[in-house]
Amino acid sequence: MEIFLLDKTIVVVIVFLITLLIAMYSTWAERKVAGFIQDRIGPNRAGIFGILQPLADGVKMFMKEEIIPTQADKALFIMAPGISMLTALLTSSVIPWGSYLEINGRQVMMQITDINIGMLYIFAVVSTGVYGIMIGGWSSNNKYSLMGALRASSQMISYELALGLALISVIMMTETLSLKSIVEYQAINGWNIIYQPLGFLIFFICALAECNRTPFDLPESEAELIGGYHTEYSSMKLGLFLFAEYVNMFISGAIMSALFFGGYNLPFHEELSTVFSHNTLAILGTVSFMLKTFTFIFIFMWIRWTVPRFRYDQLMHLGWKILLPLAMFNVVATGTVILIKMLW
Repeated sequence: MEIFLLDKTIVVVIVFLITLLIAMYSTWAERKVAGFIQDRIGPNRAGIFGILQPLADGVKMFMKEEIIPTQADKALFIMAPGISMLTALLTSSVIPWGSYLEINGRQVMMQITDINIGMLYIFAVVSTGVYGIMIGGWSSNNKYSLMGALRASSQMISYELALGLALISVIMMTETLSLKSIVEYQAINGWNIIYQPLGFLIFFICALAECNRTPFDLPESEAELIGGYHTEYSSMKLGLFLFAEYVNMFISGAIMSALFFGGYNLPFHEELSTVFSHNTLAILGTVSFMLKTFTFIFIFMWIRWTVPRFRYDQLMHLGWKILLPLAMFNVVATGTVILIKMLW
Protein backbone atom coordinates (compact mmCIF):
# COMPACT_ATOMS: atom_id res chain seq x y z
CA MET A 1 0.00 0.00 0.00
CA GLU A 2 2.82 2.39 0.90
CA ILE A 3 4.60 1.67 -2.42
CA PHE A 4 1.34 2.27 -4.32
CA LEU A 5 0.81 5.63 -2.60
CA LEU A 6 4.43 6.58 -3.26
CA ASP A 7 4.09 5.70 -6.96
CA LYS A 8 0.88 7.71 -7.28
CA THR A 9 2.37 10.68 -5.42
CA ILE A 10 5.35 10.75 -7.77
CA VAL A 11 3.07 10.52 -10.84
CA VAL A 12 0.84 13.34 -9.49
CA VAL A 13 3.84 15.61 -8.85
CA ILE A 14 5.36 14.89 -12.30
CA VAL A 15 2.06 15.49 -14.15
CA PHE A 16 1.41 18.67 -12.14
CA LEU A 17 4.88 20.11 -12.78
CA ILE A 18 4.93 19.16 -16.48
CA THR A 19 1.46 20.67 -16.99
CA LEU A 20 2.54 23.94 -15.37
CA LEU A 21 5.83 23.98 -17.30
CA ILE A 22 4.15 23.40 -20.66
CA ALA A 23 1.48 26.01 -19.92
CA MET A 24 4.18 28.48 -18.89
CA TYR A 25 6.22 28.01 -22.04
CA SER A 26 3.09 28.00 -24.20
CA THR A 27 2.95 31.74 -23.48
CA TRP A 28 6.48 32.09 -24.88
CA ALA A 29 5.67 29.84 -27.86
CA GLU A 30 2.53 31.81 -28.67
CA ARG A 31 4.48 35.07 -28.81
CA LYS A 32 7.11 33.43 -31.02
CA VAL A 33 4.44 32.02 -33.35
CA ALA A 34 2.74 35.43 -33.47
CA GLY A 35 6.06 37.06 -34.28
CA PHE A 36 6.75 34.58 -37.08
CA ILE A 37 3.30 35.00 -38.64
CA GLN A 38 3.51 38.81 -38.39
CA ASP A 39 7.12 38.90 -39.63
CA ARG A 40 8.50 39.98 -36.25
CA ILE A 41 11.18 38.53 -33.96
CA GLY A 42 9.11 37.98 -30.82
CA PRO A 43 10.65 37.73 -27.32
CA ASN A 44 14.46 37.82 -27.60
CA ARG A 45 15.75 39.79 -24.61
CA ALA A 46 15.40 37.50 -21.57
CA GLY A 47 17.82 34.65 -22.24
CA ILE A 48 18.78 32.98 -25.52
CA PHE A 49 15.85 33.33 -28.00
CA GLY A 50 13.88 34.86 -25.11
CA ILE A 51 13.66 31.48 -23.39
CA LEU A 52 13.54 33.10 -19.92
CA GLN A 53 10.65 35.40 -20.85
CA PRO A 54 8.00 33.29 -19.00
CA LEU A 55 10.07 33.56 -15.80
CA ALA A 56 10.33 37.33 -16.27
CA ASP A 57 6.58 37.53 -16.82
CA GLY A 58 5.96 35.49 -13.67
CA VAL A 59 8.17 37.74 -11.56
CA LYS A 60 6.41 40.78 -13.04
CA MET A 61 2.99 39.35 -12.14
CA PHE A 62 4.05 38.69 -8.55
CA MET A 63 5.63 42.13 -8.15
CA LYS A 64 2.71 44.16 -9.53
CA GLU A 65 0.39 46.00 -7.17
CA GLU A 66 -2.62 43.93 -6.15
CA ILE A 67 -5.86 45.91 -6.34
CA ILE A 68 -9.31 44.85 -5.17
CA PRO A 69 -12.14 47.21 -6.16
CA THR A 70 -13.86 48.88 -3.23
CA GLN A 71 -17.35 47.70 -4.17
CA ALA A 72 -16.29 44.18 -5.12
CA ASP A 73 -17.32 41.04 -3.25
CA LYS A 74 -13.85 40.41 -1.87
CA ALA A 75 -14.25 36.74 -0.93
CA LEU A 76 -15.63 35.75 -4.35
CA PHE A 77 -13.24 38.11 -6.13
CA ILE A 78 -10.27 36.28 -4.57
CA MET A 79 -11.81 32.81 -5.03
CA ALA A 80 -12.63 33.07 -8.76
CA PRO A 81 -9.09 32.77 -10.25
CA GLY A 82 -8.41 29.79 -7.99
CA ILE A 83 -11.54 28.01 -9.25
CA SER A 84 -10.48 28.52 -12.88
CA MET A 85 -6.97 27.23 -12.20
CA LEU A 86 -8.12 24.28 -10.07
CA THR A 87 -10.63 22.99 -12.61
CA ALA A 88 -8.06 23.36 -15.40
CA LEU A 89 -5.54 21.22 -13.50
CA LEU A 90 -7.99 18.57 -12.25
CA THR A 91 -8.78 17.34 -15.76
CA SER A 92 -5.23 16.01 -16.18
CA SER A 93 -5.82 13.29 -13.56
CA VAL A 94 -7.62 10.86 -15.90
CA ILE A 95 -5.51 11.36 -19.03
CA PRO A 96 -3.32 8.31 -19.87
CA TRP A 97 0.11 9.80 -20.67
CA GLY A 98 1.57 6.38 -21.46
CA SER A 99 1.03 2.66 -20.91
CA TYR A 100 3.11 1.59 -17.89
CA LEU A 101 6.72 1.24 -16.79
CA GLU A 102 8.23 -1.92 -15.29
CA ILE A 103 10.26 -0.90 -12.23
CA ASN A 104 11.67 -3.60 -9.92
CA GLY A 105 9.07 -6.09 -11.11
CA ARG A 106 6.18 -3.65 -10.55
CA GLN A 107 3.95 -2.03 -13.15
CA VAL A 108 3.79 1.74 -12.62
CA MET A 109 0.91 3.29 -14.56
CA MET A 110 1.70 6.53 -16.38
CA GLN A 111 -1.67 7.92 -15.37
CA ILE A 112 -2.88 9.38 -12.08
CA THR A 113 -6.06 7.31 -12.08
CA ASP A 114 -8.09 5.28 -14.58
CA ILE A 115 -11.77 5.49 -13.69
CA ASN A 116 -14.43 3.84 -15.83
CA ILE A 117 -16.33 7.13 -16.16
CA GLY A 118 -13.29 9.21 -17.11
CA MET A 119 -15.05 11.24 -19.81
CA LEU A 120 -17.97 12.05 -17.50
CA TYR A 121 -15.44 13.23 -14.93
CA ILE A 122 -13.79 15.52 -17.50
CA PHE A 123 -17.15 16.99 -18.50
CA ALA A 124 -18.11 17.54 -14.88
CA VAL A 125 -14.86 19.37 -14.09
CA VAL A 126 -14.84 21.40 -17.32
CA SER A 127 -18.46 22.44 -16.73
CA THR A 128 -17.50 23.66 -13.27
CA GLY A 129 -14.75 25.84 -14.76
CA VAL A 130 -17.32 28.36 -16.01
CA TYR A 131 -18.05 29.28 -12.38
CA GLY A 132 -14.57 30.77 -12.02
CA ILE A 133 -15.22 33.10 -14.95
CA MET A 134 -18.81 33.88 -13.93
CA ILE A 135 -17.95 34.58 -10.29
CA GLY A 136 -14.94 36.69 -11.30
CA GLY A 137 -17.05 38.87 -13.61
CA TRP A 138 -19.96 39.23 -11.19
CA SER A 139 -17.89 39.88 -8.06
CA SER A 140 -15.92 42.67 -9.78
CA ASN A 141 -19.01 44.93 -9.71
CA ASN A 142 -18.10 46.15 -13.21
CA LYS A 143 -20.52 46.14 -16.15
CA TYR A 144 -17.80 45.23 -18.66
CA SER A 145 -16.67 42.32 -16.47
CA LEU A 146 -20.25 41.11 -16.00
CA MET A 147 -20.89 41.28 -19.75
CA GLY A 148 -17.76 39.21 -20.42
CA ALA A 149 -18.80 36.67 -17.77
CA LEU A 150 -22.29 36.35 -19.30
CA ARG A 151 -20.78 35.88 -22.74
CA ALA A 152 -18.40 33.22 -21.44
CA SER A 153 -21.08 31.24 -19.60
CA SER A 154 -23.57 31.26 -22.49
CA GLN A 155 -20.79 30.39 -24.95
CA MET A 156 -19.46 27.47 -22.93
CA ILE A 157 -22.94 26.06 -22.26
CA SER A 158 -23.86 26.33 -25.96
CA TYR A 159 -20.74 24.60 -27.23
CA GLU A 160 -20.66 21.91 -24.52
CA LEU A 161 -23.81 20.40 -26.06
CA ALA A 162 -22.20 19.81 -29.43
CA LEU A 163 -18.96 18.76 -27.70
CA GLY A 164 -20.81 16.11 -25.70
CA LEU A 165 -22.66 14.79 -28.73
CA ALA A 166 -19.40 14.53 -30.70
CA LEU A 167 -17.97 12.50 -27.84
CA ILE A 168 -21.04 10.23 -27.68
CA SER A 169 -20.22 8.96 -31.18
CA VAL A 170 -16.76 7.87 -29.96
CA ILE A 171 -18.27 6.25 -26.87
CA MET A 172 -20.78 4.33 -29.02
CA MET A 173 -17.89 2.91 -31.07
CA THR A 174 -15.56 2.05 -28.21
CA GLU A 175 -18.29 1.11 -25.67
CA THR A 176 -16.39 2.70 -22.79
CA LEU A 177 -16.04 6.01 -20.93
CA SER A 178 -12.47 5.30 -19.83
CA LEU A 179 -9.85 7.31 -21.71
CA LYS A 180 -7.30 4.53 -21.33
CA SER A 181 -9.72 1.96 -22.76
CA ILE A 182 -10.45 4.29 -25.69
CA VAL A 183 -6.71 4.55 -26.40
CA GLU A 184 -6.31 0.75 -26.18
CA TYR A 185 -9.29 0.28 -28.52
CA GLN A 186 -7.51 2.38 -31.14
CA ALA A 187 -4.37 0.22 -30.85
CA ILE A 188 -6.43 -2.71 -32.18
CA ASN A 189 -8.97 -1.06 -34.48
CA GLY A 190 -7.12 2.00 -35.78
CA TRP A 191 -7.35 5.67 -34.84
CA ASN A 192 -10.83 7.07 -34.33
CA ILE A 193 -10.11 9.98 -36.68
CA ILE A 194 -10.52 7.45 -39.53
CA TYR A 195 -14.08 6.58 -38.46
CA GLN A 196 -15.10 9.89 -36.88
CA PRO A 197 -13.72 12.77 -39.00
CA LEU A 198 -16.90 14.84 -38.53
CA GLY A 199 -16.93 14.10 -34.81
CA PHE A 200 -13.32 15.26 -34.54
CA LEU A 201 -14.01 18.47 -36.48
CA ILE A 202 -16.95 19.31 -34.19
CA PHE A 203 -14.93 18.44 -31.09
CA PHE A 204 -12.00 20.60 -32.24
CA ILE A 205 -14.18 23.65 -32.95
CA CYS A 206 -15.96 23.27 -29.61
CA ALA A 207 -12.61 22.92 -27.82
CA LEU A 208 -11.58 26.30 -29.25
CA ALA A 209 -14.79 27.78 -27.86
CA GLU A 210 -14.36 26.07 -24.48
CA CYS A 211 -10.84 27.51 -24.16
CA ASN A 212 -12.05 31.00 -25.19
CA ARG A 213 -9.57 30.96 -28.06
CA THR A 214 -9.87 33.00 -31.25
CA PRO A 215 -12.24 33.16 -33.09
CA PHE A 216 -14.30 32.46 -29.95
CA ASP A 217 -12.58 34.93 -27.58
CA LEU A 218 -15.68 37.12 -27.22
CA PRO A 219 -15.64 36.98 -23.36
CA GLU A 220 -12.43 39.05 -23.26
CA SER A 221 -12.61 41.01 -26.52
CA GLU A 222 -10.47 44.08 -25.88
CA ALA A 223 -12.17 46.27 -28.51
CA GLU A 224 -15.56 45.98 -26.78
CA LEU A 225 -15.08 44.91 -23.18
CA ILE A 226 -11.57 46.23 -22.27
CA GLY A 227 -10.55 42.82 -20.93
CA GLY A 228 -13.86 41.13 -20.29
CA TYR A 229 -14.40 39.16 -17.10
CA HIS A 230 -10.90 39.90 -15.76
CA THR A 231 -10.92 43.68 -16.38
CA GLU A 232 -10.62 44.50 -12.67
CA TYR A 233 -7.98 41.87 -11.91
CA SER A 234 -4.29 42.61 -11.46
CA SER A 235 -1.11 40.95 -10.22
CA MET A 236 -1.13 37.14 -9.92
CA LYS A 237 -4.94 36.92 -9.82
CA LEU A 238 -4.94 38.07 -13.44
CA GLY A 239 -2.00 35.72 -14.05
CA LEU A 240 -4.04 32.73 -12.81
CA PHE A 241 -6.89 33.50 -15.21
CA LEU A 242 -4.50 33.78 -18.15
CA PHE A 243 -2.50 30.73 -17.03
CA ALA A 244 -5.68 28.62 -16.73
CA GLU A 245 -6.40 29.32 -20.40
CA TYR A 246 -3.06 27.82 -21.44
CA VAL A 247 -3.51 24.84 -19.12
CA ASN A 248 -6.94 24.24 -20.70
CA MET A 249 -5.38 24.49 -24.14
CA PHE A 250 -2.77 21.84 -23.26
CA ILE A 251 -5.37 19.53 -21.70
CA SER A 252 -7.72 19.95 -24.69
CA GLY A 253 -4.90 18.96 -27.04
CA ALA A 254 -4.14 15.91 -24.89
CA ILE A 255 -7.80 14.83 -24.83
CA MET A 256 -8.13 15.15 -28.61
CA SER A 257 -4.92 13.17 -29.07
CA ALA A 258 -6.26 10.41 -26.81
CA LEU A 259 -9.77 10.32 -28.29
CA PHE A 260 -9.03 10.57 -32.00
CA PHE A 261 -5.31 10.04 -32.67
CA GLY A 262 -4.44 6.95 -30.68
CA GLY A 263 -2.94 8.66 -27.63
CA TYR A 264 0.37 7.00 -26.78
CA ASN A 265 0.02 4.28 -29.45
CA LEU A 266 2.95 4.05 -31.85
CA PRO A 267 2.66 3.01 -35.52
CA PHE A 268 4.15 -0.44 -36.19
CA HIS A 269 4.03 -1.32 -32.49
CA GLU A 270 4.46 -5.06 -33.08
CA GLU A 271 7.59 -4.55 -35.18
CA LEU A 272 9.08 -2.05 -32.71
CA SER A 273 8.47 -4.41 -29.76
CA THR A 274 11.01 -6.83 -31.24
CA VAL A 275 13.68 -4.11 -31.29
CA PHE A 276 13.08 -2.07 -28.11
CA SER A 277 12.39 -3.05 -24.52
CA HIS A 278 8.96 -2.43 -23.00
CA ASN A 279 10.11 0.60 -20.98
CA THR A 280 11.73 2.16 -24.04
CA LEU A 281 8.52 1.66 -26.04
CA ALA A 282 6.47 3.16 -23.19
CA ILE A 283 8.68 6.26 -23.12
CA LEU A 284 8.55 6.57 -26.91
CA GLY A 285 4.75 6.29 -26.71
CA THR A 286 4.63 9.14 -24.19
CA VAL A 287 6.89 11.25 -26.42
CA SER A 288 4.57 10.50 -29.36
CA PHE A 289 1.55 11.51 -27.27
CA MET A 290 3.18 14.80 -26.29
CA LEU A 291 4.14 15.56 -29.91
CA LYS A 292 0.50 15.08 -30.97
CA THR A 293 -0.59 17.39 -28.15
CA PHE A 294 2.00 20.05 -29.07
CA THR A 295 0.74 19.90 -32.66
CA PHE A 296 -2.74 20.84 -31.48
CA ILE A 297 -1.33 23.64 -29.33
CA PHE A 298 0.48 25.03 -32.39
CA ILE A 299 -2.75 24.83 -34.45
CA PHE A 300 -4.61 26.70 -31.68
CA MET A 301 -1.97 29.44 -31.84
CA TRP A 302 -1.92 29.47 -35.63
CA ILE A 303 -5.69 30.00 -35.73
CA ARG A 304 -5.48 32.82 -33.18
CA TRP A 305 -3.14 34.88 -35.35
CA THR A 306 -4.86 34.05 -38.63
CA VAL A 307 -8.66 34.07 -38.19
CA PRO A 308 -10.65 37.16 -37.14
CA ARG A 309 -13.05 37.03 -34.22
CA PHE A 310 -16.76 36.25 -34.78
CA ARG A 311 -19.58 38.60 -33.95
CA TYR A 312 -21.57 37.27 -31.02
CA ASP A 313 -24.66 36.46 -33.10
CA GLN A 314 -22.42 34.52 -35.52
CA LEU A 315 -20.93 32.60 -32.60
CA MET A 316 -24.36 31.57 -31.30
CA HIS A 317 -25.58 30.74 -34.83
CA LEU A 318 -22.61 28.43 -35.39
CA GLY A 319 -23.08 26.68 -32.07
CA TRP A 320 -26.86 26.14 -32.12
CA LYS A 321 -27.80 26.00 -35.80
CA ILE A 322 -24.76 24.34 -37.38
CA LEU A 323 -22.61 22.38 -34.92
CA LEU A 324 -25.44 20.99 -32.78
CA PRO A 325 -27.45 19.58 -35.76
CA LEU A 326 -24.22 18.21 -37.28
CA ALA A 327 -23.34 16.52 -33.99
CA MET A 328 -26.83 14.99 -33.76
CA PHE A 329 -26.55 13.77 -37.35
CA ASN A 330 -23.15 12.23 -36.52
CA VAL A 331 -24.64 10.35 -33.56
CA VAL A 332 -27.52 8.99 -35.68
CA ALA A 333 -25.14 8.03 -38.53
CA THR A 334 -22.76 6.27 -36.12
CA GLY A 335 -25.62 4.38 -34.47
CA THR A 336 -26.98 3.34 -37.88
CA VAL A 337 -23.60 1.98 -39.01
CA ILE A 338 -23.14 0.08 -35.72
CA LEU A 339 -26.63 -1.42 -36.04
CA ILE A 340 -26.02 -2.50 -39.64
CA LYS A 341 -22.73 -4.19 -38.62
CA MET A 342 -24.52 -6.03 -35.79
CA LEU A 343 -27.25 -7.25 -38.13
CA TRP A 344 -24.88 -8.15 -40.97
